Amino acid sequence: MSTELAGKVALVTGASRGLGKAIAVKLASLGTKVAINYLSNDVEAEKVVGIIRAQGGEAQAFKANVAVSEDVKNMVHLIVEKWGKIDILVNNAGITRDGLLPRMSDEAWDQVIDTNLRGAYLCTKMALRSMITQSWGRIINISSLAGITGNVGQTNYAASKGGLIAFTKSVAREVGSRNITANVIAPGFFTTDMTDKLPQEAKDMILSRIALKRFGKPEDLAELAAFLASEQSAYITAQVIGIDGGVQ
Repeated sequence: MSTELAGKVALVTGASRGLGKAIAVKLASLGTKVAINYLSNDVEAEKVVGIIRAQGGEAQAFKANVAVSEDVKNMVHLIVEKWGKIDILVNNAGITRDGLLPRMSDEAWDQVIDTNLRGAYLCTKMALRSMITQSWGRIINISSLAGITGNVGQTNYAASKGGLIAFTKSVAREVGSRNITANVIAPGFFTTDMTDKLPQEAKDMILSRIALKRFGKPEDLAELAAFLASEQSAYITAQVIGIDGGVQ
């Protein structure tokens, strides 16, 4: 196991599966102690912890709804109580409730904004206290190509991810003088539970738009997140970095 980030503590939200899981495992492989946040799937969260521990890393699962202020406050308190600080925050937790705008329910709008945008606000607000105290921090927010280009049937999701970009740029300017960076990763199409369920015709149509002619692997994104968490990225902040295989 590498020790590049030895001694650092990371909180990764939505880390029981998919992109969050890959990011958590990668950060742990570099020596980071990782808090695995999840909402409901105890079994999958503990599996991620098991993978990290089997590789010689340190991790613990923390169940919390990132959209609920008291949940986030308690989670951050427990993490700081256990490891003394939070150095790296990856706001990855996100949901979709797709539908065309004229037929979208208020609930579908609110649920997506609450988890994807309010969740990042609450976690960043709480974690920043530790980062400001130690004058070091890395905030990495997982947005989406949809947050840049928009997407039919995803006005709620695109708004939440576009809002996350503006949020990140503002945070970066507020805390830059404290040696804290804040950046956005904007993924295109990745191999996840969601894309696995797409019909082959839809997959073929998407692949025709991607220069590299393949979906991204979660590990591709995890490598970028690890770079943004490292000292190598110390002069990069307020940036939106696309990772989409050259999608058109």
